[in-house]
Amino acid sequence: MDDMTTNPETSIHTSTDSPARKARRRRTFTLGLGAALTVGALTGCALDSAAGTGTSDSAGATSTDSGSDTDTADGTPTSTVWDQSTVHDISLDVAEEDLATAIDTYVETGEKEWVSATVTIDGTTLENVGLKLKGNSSLRGTTSDTDPATLPWIIRTDKFVDDQNYDGETEIVVRSSDWETSLNETVALDLLDQTGLATEETSSARFSVNGSDEELRLLVQNPSDTWDAEQFATDGLLYKAETGGDYSYRGDDPASYDEIFDQEAGEDDLVPLMDFLEFVNESDDETFAAELDEHLDVDAFATYLAFQDLVGNADDIDGPGNNSYLRYDEETGIMTVVNWDLNRAFDGQAGPGAAGGAGGAGGAGGERPAGGPGQGGTDRDPADAEAGAGGGAQAGTATSTDAADADADAGAQPDLPPQAMQP
Repeated sequence: MDDMTTNPETSIHTSTDSPARKARRRRTFTLGLGAALTVGALTGCALDSAAGTGTSDSAGATSTDSGSDTDTADGTPTSTVWDQSTVHDISLDVAEEDLATAIDTYVETGEKEWVSATVTIDGTTLENVGLKLKGNSSLRGTTSDTDPATLPWIIRTDKFVDDQNYDGETEIVVRSSDWETSLNETVALDLLDQTGLATEETSSARFSVNGSDEELRLLVQNPSDTWDAEQFATDGLLYKAETGGDYSYRGDDPASYDEIFDQEAGEDDLVPLMDFLEFVNESDDETFAAELDEHLDVDAFATYLAFQDLVGNADDIDGPGNNSYLRYDEETGIMTVVNWDLNRAFDGQAGPGAAGGAGGAGGAGGERPAGGPGQGGTDRDPADAEAGAGGGAQAGTATSTDAADADADAGAQPDLPPQAMQP
């Protein structure tokens, strides 16, 4: 695939042909070619091989001899926790009462609460880190008796201790998966990087909770201030679309958006988000067509839509999980749609137009529906992105039963519409 660099006048994120990107391209080819051969070997390595290369230092810092082959927008290395040449070791120590509270609260109410934990990453121990369940479809079927080592978590090192980090990283997502190695998401994210769009780092780890048996788990970088600085060369604001929300305009009161968006990076400011949603929902068709590229990175959005079809991911901006971020560039004043959550990539349940797809609301060249939720499936053509991007950008949650089914874990098809899912 050729390098892709979008128009600097409208682009939020551009690709550079750095040595790290070349290394990631080589790694992607190797992963794709050898996936079938590595499943058994990686599983055995995770459960049976010796501990990792990290050496203990003070909390919030680490010293390792395993370099990372990735870099940031300004060329500086990312955290060694994303080194894919080794299987990392992560162990959590959590008070049993706190662990039970986190799980029971979710089972009973659907809410996810932060609790304090101690985490050891490749021999380095950090105390009083934040720990919270993370996910939606991946948590279906969870009970009070579910093994915590098999559940999806987010570890935030600076939740309770200011500036505490592991080798520069503050937020690590521990994925659960229907597949033993989660190679599908790893390959998908490496492919995403080749498009020139912002991506997230991944690595593999032996994961345990309170001395449990180790589980092979995928680690994924969570978009945050740290991630934003690594991925983009300009200052910006990052907004996460919440499950069950939508892309409707709710007026100019920031409190009206508390349940549908959460700001993840930058100084707290919802004005750019509200202005964008007002334009998408309230402008007439002539104004929308003429001025869309003044508000949205259309080229990046077209690439995003094409990529979701390429990897067969129905759980995207228009899927039942409402998986997306909006990133506002403070220099250009333009929004871009940022990919998030590819754990359903290559699962065989999605394809062009499946489950409404990203942009299903209105679809390619279709009308822009009021309120913004997806209104059903249609094939997507990136060439028509500007004409139909209003449908995609507005599409917060799909109402298609097929979309909900595509996101559901095996044997757990939801009966409720996606809007009823708990955040």
